[in-house]
Amino acid sequence: MIRIALAELYELVLPLAEPFIISGGTMTERRSLIVVLHDEDGHIGYGESPPFALPFYSEETLASARDMLDRILLPRVLGPSFASIEELDAALRVGVRGNPFARAGLETAAWDLVARRQGRGLADVVADALGVAHADHVPCGVALGVPPDRSVETLRLQVAEAVLAGYRRVKIKVMPGWDLEPVAAVSEVLQGTDVPLTVDANGAYEWPQDETVLRGLDRFGLLYIEQPLAPDELVGHATLSRALATPICLDETLRDARAARQTLELGGPTIWNVKVHRVGGLSEVCRIWRTARTAGVRLWAGTMPESGIGSQAALAAASLPGFDLPSDLEPSARWFGRNADVIKLTVRPDGLMSVPRQPISRLLDERRFRASSERLLSQHAPGA
Repeated sequence: MIRIALAELYELVLPLAEPFIISGGTMTERRSLIVVLHDEDGHIGYGESPPFALPFYSEETLASARDMLDRILLPRVLGPSFASIEELDAALRVGVRGNPFARAGLETAAWDLVARRQGRGLADVVADALGVAHADHVPCGVALGVPPDRSVETLRLQVAEAVLAGYRRVKIKVMPGWDLEPVAAVSEVLQGTDVPLTVDANGAYEWPQDETVLRGLDRFGLLYIEQPLAPDELVGHATLSRALATPICLDETLRDARAARQTLELGGPTIWNVKVHRVGGLSEVCRIWRTARTAGVRLWAGTMPESGIGSQAALAAASLPGFDLPSDLEPSARWFGRNADVIKLTVRPDGLMSVPRQPISRLLDERRFRASSERLLSQHAPGA
């Protein structure tokens, strides 16, 4: 049984080591919400809610997630006993449409609370829920934004450094006006290596208006093109996956298990980027995983990127069978510089990241967390 006695909400702010530019906007810092759940026995679970301040990636924002957690979701789980995390997840959905980032912050904290009670890692309890064994290490890929100076030469240098660092895959961001030329340049850098290249458009293109550019990407032998069309283009992505030789990968379109099922029924893409927080938490990841396994879909785990707290949920997903493509899990220093993240992530020289066997509270640098966060609220269960 799960009974939450106390819930806390923090805002965590981590400056980025350099601006990260995608088709929808520019990030200079990572602001996110951290949910901390306490049970009656003193165990603690941590979860992260990482929407952006502006709605360029999703309709949900940092402000809307805070309001949803404060007014609706946290009061809903304080006090009642839940027989399982799935039952708690169901309670978060009653009368609530969307808002996956807010739900994920709370739901992943509940998974971590269970992990803490068992003295195990987040990946252990997720794999147990699915009746499978998880990997001890996951292959990592690098995600490179548009260089701030818009220079192809800068991008070349970044890719060369990524290859030397041992990454198993290189991904670059593309958008109208920044596509064929940088892809050609990066392809040259990767020639003679076994490091595959992918591109991510974050929904920046239209079909068939941008057919020339999208067909032009076919000649580069990409592993896949990630999210070329708008998030609601289920039919468009299915059409595009049949029109191009390069496989299409879904990101923003894969909102939940329902979208996963419809994608398969439409004959759409069979490579999926599963972002734990975008789909509403690890319970929904498990539902998507079951659908993918029956259809032979290839999976990998994406990030927003989150802090080391939220990355634990992505690591847990990436360690599952079927997540056989390199995931967007990178060392903390890549995003936040040295000794800044609240849980330090590292990648081995061979491009693998270890999957922790401990709950988040055992991994957290509490000093850094206190220095980088502000408590927004603290709510006790009725009668506590």
